[in-house]
Amino acid sequence: MNSRETRGMLLGLLGVLIFSLTLPMTRIVVAEIHPLLNGLGRALAASVLAGALLWWRKENLPTRAQLKSLAIVSLGVILAFPVFSAWAMRTIPASHGAVVNGLQPFCVAIYAYMLGGERPSRGFWGCAVLGSVLVIAFALREGGGSLHAADGLMLLAVVIGALGYAEGGKLAKQMGGWQVICWALVVSAPVLVLPVAWLAWQQPAPISARAWWAFGYVTVFSQFIGFFAWYAGLAMGGIARVGQVQLLQIFFTIALSALFFGEHVDAVTWLFAAGVVGTIAIGRNMKIGAARFTGKPV
Repeated sequence: MNSRETRGMLLGLLGVLIFSLTLPMTRIVVAEIHPLLNGLGRALAASVLAGALLWWRKENLPTRAQLKSLAIVSLGVILAFPVFSAWAMRTIPASHGAVVNGLQPFCVAIYAYMLGGERPSRGFWGCAVLGSVLVIAFALREGGGSLHAADGLMLLAVVIGALGYAEGGKLAKQMGGWQVICWALVVSAPVLVLPVAWLAWQQPAPISARAWWAFGYVTVFSQFIGFFAWYAGLAMGGIARVGQVQLLQIFFTIALSALFFGEHVDAVTWLFAAGVVGTIAIGRNMKIGAARFTGKPV
């Protein structure tokens, strides 16, 4: 793996660290704020920051083709994942949701194969499947051998959100990582204004300072800054390869929950974490080729 891919892996890891607090913070928010208002409201608030940054940097407007890709990014990371995951956090613990979210790297790799022109080797797919199996096994262990109904919502968040990750990583090669999330937020803002205004009008008051701080985190870091590193990493290191770093997110989430919220983390959890780290360490050196040119866009 060359130095550019290594930098991509490190940027992806930074993005994952930022995203690791998303579900715990979302769980705090939805205890007082409607999941739809959380999911759409954080995007609308982040769009103000995005618009200001684009204006300050005097960025060129996206092309028509880029706008189509930005619509897919918006569907995944601005609408589907924030809304469905917030709804799930009303009924399941953040740690459990993080486990289901562990399937996202495998979905990203599939989208990278289907849409991004990447052709991972059999060894890479083997590592990706093994890492996902470890994550699912951990989920079943934590859930007493069964999954929760809200896992369906998390699964929707994961499957559609992964599409936004993969499309954004591909687009970042043209526009740059931070430009992708900024433009996705800005182009989606007009659609969000009326729903957010109506939901805010219906929202019972008051809202605690704790909920506002958590909402601030998912707005500024989860919906905005985290994607700067994440999309840049996907563009530099490859969508499928860097996407596997997200397998670590569940363990970061659990560790940070223990650090900041006093949750207990047992030895078996760290054993599962070590296994997942091993699959990533092996998979990062597996070959990922490009699609053969067929005369048609991939």
